[in-house]
Amino acid sequence: MTDLSKYLLIIEDDVGLQSQLRWCFDDFEVLIAGDREEAITQIRRHQPAVVTLDLGLPPDPGGVSEGLATLEEILFIAPGTKIIVVTGDNDRTNAVKAIALGAYDFCQKPVEPDILSLIINRAYHVSELEQENIKLQKGQFRTPLNGIIATSPEMIKVCRTIEKVAPSNITTLLLGASGTGKELFAQALHDLSPRSDHKMVAINCAAIPANLLESELFGYEKGAFTGAAKQTRGRIEYANGGTLFLDEIGDLPIDLQAKLLRFLQERVLERIGGREEIPIDVRIICATHQNIQQLIEEGRFREDLYYRISEVTIKIPALKEREGDALVLAKAFLERFSKEYNQQISGFDKNAILAIEHYDWPGNVREIESRVKRAVIMAENALIALEDLELVAPDAEAMPLNLKQVRGEAERRAILRALNHTDANISDTAKILGVTRPTLYSLMEKYDIKP
Repeated sequence: MTDLSKYLLIIEDDVGLQSQLRWCFDDFEVLIAGDREEAITQIRRHQPAVVTLDLGLPPDPGGVSEGLATLEEILFIAPGTKIIVVTGDNDRTNAVKAIALGAYDFCQKPVEPDILSLIINRAYHVSELEQENIKLQKGQFRTPLNGIIATSPEMIKVCRTIEKVAPSNITTLLLGASGTGKELFAQALHDLSPRSDHKMVAINCAAIPANLLESELFGYEKGAFTGAAKQTRGRIEYANGGTLFLDEIGDLPIDLQAKLLRFLQERVLERIGGREEIPIDVRIICATHQNIQQLIEEGRFREDLYYRISEVTIKIPALKEREGDALVLAKAFLERFSKEYNQQISGFDKNAILAIEHYDWPGNVREIESRVKRAVIMAENALIALEDLELVAPDAEAMPLNLKQVRGEAERRAILRALNHTDANISDTAKILGVTRPTLYSLMEKYDIKP
């Protein structure tokens, strides 16, 4: 035995088969259990990466209820365990049921040691890769910014920009569709700034009625209007020394824009009904999902205010523009909500992964969070399916992971595009593609392309 940590647990009530299997796996330290109680003891004591499980266990050796219950209990205790279910001949129904509950694979009786050994070694290799991945995520992987989950080049670029801008006092405008995480980036700007010891005060300009927004921002003196029973500071004053985040600045009423512009220029404010000028030291961050230039053209946003709030403009890309981020986010939310709702879910099935990668996510990060949250609550199996996410299978063919296939698909599409550009003129097509005519003919034959 080369590695005593390579435990293999065999759950089998047949003493003869126990003895046969015990000596088939020289590379593992084999543990034996004859019933559920003994199996759970071994799981807790040794935490084997791979388990073989006979579904016909006592007290139901003729059925599968005890075996399936054992499967569920093992995955509850150790969700990462690779369980290979051993079923009776022609009992595919229960094997499929076990897979749906989270089993890794199945093997039918009579057991052929060579085939079972192949499945076990593959399962152990997968387990090793998963554990290594977890170690890398914990030890080496860092999110670009606190609270931001992203791996795409587009988002990494945004994060680096945030890091450069944060230490300064420069007024920053964040542009992006709803749900892209503008408030998280505003928080990151504040947290990385010298003002992080003070408050970041946020106000949503679209969420407060226009007649109340001025008093919310600037405060008011006692008796300034009916109901003003005492002197009240506004959000701008509360942010003194820290950061003021004006979310959805595009919805700020035009009359208030002039007052905000004066504050940005002078850095002093007057409460409603007051005469005293109060100096304020605050950093301003603004955000909107609207097209500011269009609002300016329509006369709904002051151009001079735009230039004041956009000393630095950072555009946050929509989720559909962030290659690979949708799946990364989905997995992060799955882990979070599985813990929060105490659900034993190990991942997404193949169709769900393809749908996540191909869906446009019009609601961006907020939508993917909402769908995964619902799926975790509603899922009945160990893997989240399309139906749980309320998505449909993508029409487009999935991009292959094999590099040879990727290159082939890219060549095929390039040839078709070039043929379209040249109206199927072979000489011109070869010239555009930078190949000879014989090479082009050869490639067309390879990909079954007919001009």
